[in-house]
Amino acid sequence: MPKDFPYREVFLRGKPQHERFDDFDAKHPKMPCGKRAKIFAPFDALKGFNEAVAAKEVVYVEPIELGQQDKEELNRRLNILHELTINGRAAKANRVVVTVTYYVPCEDPESFSFGTKGQYKTVTGICWGVDSILFHRIRVGAIYIPIESILFLKSHSDLF
Repeated sequence: MPKDFPYREVFLRGKPQHERFDDFDAKHPKMPCGKRAKIFAPFDALKGFNEAVAAKEVVYVEPIELGQQDKEELNRRLNILHELTINGRAAKANRVVVTVTYYVPCEDPESFSFGTKGQYKTVTGICWGVDSILFHRIRVGAIYIPIESILFLKSHSDLF
């Protein structure tokens, strides 16, 4: 250590020694080993890189076109749901739980599938309404699903 080192005296004194239950120990208790490990946890040097890699691993598919019979069956089920959820009061009274499988187009402009392919998602929840006239969508929980993107609709109470 050079003689002109500004903190030479402090360094040579060594670690401070404290009594077990003095004022310093009360203000600055020792950190448990479990929490101390967080200090040495790795950090994400390239923010968003892992998410970008994971987004590239998503498998996208082309939309499935429903046949005429499947479309008629889906319309029948939507009409039943529409009658049960005609307004907010009826939707709260009936509380119809449904599972909907629907198509979501790829929204990643960096993907080769952008605009041509997508993926199918499934959501389960209470159907709060079917709007087949104005917006052409169904509301399940807090999610609005376009009717034309629905592949499958199932009720948990054997309504259809």
